[in-house]
Amino acid sequence: MATTKTSTLKAVVTAPKVAAKPKGAKEAELRIQQVRRASILLKHVSDPTRLQVILILAEGERHVGALCDQLSQSQPAVSHHLALLRHGGVIAPRRAGKNNFYSLTDIGTELAKVVQGLVS
Repeated sequence: MATTKTSTLKAVVTAPKVAAKPKGAKEAELRIQQVRRASILLKHVSDPTRLQVILILAEGERHVGALCDQLSQSQPAVSHHLALLRHGGVIAPRRAGKNNFYSLTDIGTELAKVVQGLVS
């Protein structure tokens, strides 16, 4: 029995240690995650209609019908763009009776500032 305890103890003591990631590697991994999120966000807004929606909503909350009128597009087309922006976390919906209203999220507001800077 003493032999078993000794060999187990030796195995534990001599087992290879798992190396922790160096601090620089953790920062690099975080940066990669941030770049991926930015890439996904940019894909969500890579359409002129969606950029127009962002600029319109930067002025304030809008009802879907008002967005359709301002964009001169059908309700199904505008709803498609709104769904993509909603899934991307750029806009947030609010329901009031039969109407859906949309406004920018914090991310959407920051993105609107960037877009406004590009088109000014």
